[in-house]
Amino acid sequence: IDYLSQGVDLSGIEVIENDLLFIARARLEVENQAKRLLEQGVETQNPTQVGTALQVFYNLGTLKDTIVNVVDGYCTVLEENIKNALDIKVLTQPSQTATRGGPGRAAMPTPGNTAAFRAALWTNMEKLMDQICAACGQVQHLQKVLTKKRDPVSHVCFIEEILKDGQSDILYKFWMAVTETLSSQFQSATDSSMFLKQAFEGEYPKLLRLYNDLWKRLQQYSQNIQRNFSTSGTTDLFAELQQMEEDTQDIFMQKSQDYDPEKALKDSLQQYEAAYLSKSLSRLFDPINLVFPPGGRNPPSSDELDSIIKTIASELNVAAVDTDLSLAVAKNVAKTIQLYSVKSEQLLSTQGDASQVIGPLTEGQRRNVAVVNSLYKLHQSVLKVITNQSSFPAAAEQTITTALKAVYDLMGSAVQPLLNSVGDSVEAIIITMHQEDFSGSLSSSGKPDVPCSLYMKELQGFIARVMSDYFRHFECFDFVFDNTEAMAQRAIELFIRNASLIRPLGEGGKMRLAADFAQMELAVAPLCRRVSDLGKSYRQLRSFRPLLFQTSEHIASSPALGEVIPFSIILQFLFTRAPPELKSPFQRAEWSIARYSQWLDDHPSEKDRLALIRGALEAYVQSVRTREGKEFAPVYPIMVQLLQKAMSTLQ
Repeated sequence: IDYLSQGVDLSGIEVIENDLLFIARARLEVENQAKRLLEQGVETQNPTQVGTALQVFYNLGTLKDTIVNVVDGYCTVLEENIKNALDIKVLTQPSQTATRGGPGRAAMPTPGNTAAFRAALWTNMEKLMDQICAACGQVQHLQKVLTKKRDPVSHVCFIEEILKDGQSDILYKFWMAVTETLSSQFQSATDSSMFLKQAFEGEYPKLLRLYNDLWKRLQQYSQNIQRNFSTSGTTDLFAELQQMEEDTQDIFMQKSQDYDPEKALKDSLQQYEAAYLSKSLSRLFDPINLVFPPGGRNPPSSDELDSIIKTIASELNVAAVDTDLSLAVAKNVAKTIQLYSVKSEQLLSTQGDASQVIGPLTEGQRRNVAVVNSLYKLHQSVLKVITNQSSFPAAAEQTITTALKAVYDLMGSAVQPLLNSVGDSVEAIIITMHQEDFSGSLSSSGKPDVPCSLYMKELQGFIARVMSDYFRHFECFDFVFDNTEAMAQRAIELFIRNASLIRPLGEGGKMRLAADFAQMELAVAPLCRRVSDLGKSYRQLRSFRPLLFQTSEHIASSPALGEVIPFSIILQFLFTRAPPELKSPFQRAEWSIARYSQWLDDHPSEKDRLALIRGALEAYVQSVRTREGKEFAPVYPIMVQLLQKAMSTLQ
């Protein structure tokens, strides 16, 4: 009938006047019934009803216009919903019967009424999220049916009919409209009301949680639609759906290259997030600035530090509603830890008295100990806070852990001057072994006259005093031992180095030196958890002692060589068994033992050390040839053989 009456004026033809009237009424009736069926079908999520209604509009040729009107209708309703949810006048009215304010009177909560206002606002926001969710579900359902339904005669898919003139996907268009309305309405509402602005900025995580929940619901919703479609009825529509390939787009609006629907939703929140993070940083910084007053000389007390930690924990807990927010607040926490470190570093004493090891703790040293203890407490407490966070994003944890590593490094640099001082003193004491006489022969009893040498007694006394006077005040035992164990390893290395250089070494001297080796374990014991934890240094100390009494041939074939004790140390030791003409490397170079020790520190590689020893052996050969000697010292061939073996292991 439409086709016949198109482009022709049939008015005034009495014969068909009543028919035309009837047709117009019939058309209206059919349209209205289809509209009701469509509304009902979409509301109850009944694809069969929706499909039937759409078929009617398709037959009437008004499918596209109807869909546009329906979607526009949803947008208009939602815009109203958003406006109402944010209407400050409604929010601030104690009851509906309240009298209207005079013209120009600003709507704002009365001083005692802010809590009620906030409660009303959040109730409204929750309701608004429900409304958005319902509308999205309906549009999504509509789109789903349009995508599946084909006209039984022409086999045209309904969605193609709508997209014909380059119209974008209806869900996409609807979502863009909703997110833009949210952005603009929120912006204008908070611009005109300080109270709304403060509520959204101050309780931003709450707002973000509502948005995240909405997004989650939409995702689940679209999966449910997918399931409902696969199980609904035995109508012809179901048969049509079965023929269609399974729709892959089951997640609510996929991210595309140039459009991220979730980001579009959250963009309306950006300004509140920025304000919230700025306030969060202030909340974190304030307690620190408070406990480090300008010109202050002491680190914060335990209670003050607890309050800082509580603030950190509270900020992280509140931000836990969202991964991105957690990461942003974690960055703020990292800045907070940096601020604490900077303020602590300013308290450290770097004057000479900070590294003295002669008298009792000075004022500066006492303060440094307090600062290190305070940094350690911060470090441990923040670690505990992170551990207690459930499902904490890895990136957020990494950010805070990196800041904590800097705290640990600062603790290290705070104790370094003291450690250097102690290390220098230990070295100075060990090198005095060369002032003692080890050339004596064995006494009649066959035992050494004294349990250990003087320098060893002094070393034991010094280390014990340093630990009790300085290091026991630190509360971070593991941290202290990590540093002092390195010092113990260095002390053993120096002790073995110097012991191997003693020349001449008599039988009585060997006995006393062996006793010193045993006492050395006791000397370094206070510096470590267990002496055996010192690893290679400890094994060297244990392996070297029996070599004192072995023949040179035995020593050369010892399994400890190269494995535990470096070849250069053994070769150094064998010089003591040679005649004075075979000069030690430092004697040939005319260096003091202290200077030689420094050279060895500067040249840690075996290759350099062995080259120096080879030079000493070659100089000896030269001197024997010059005086036309008939033979070399018995130890010389053993040393040459050992040097060759050492060089071959380096290849």
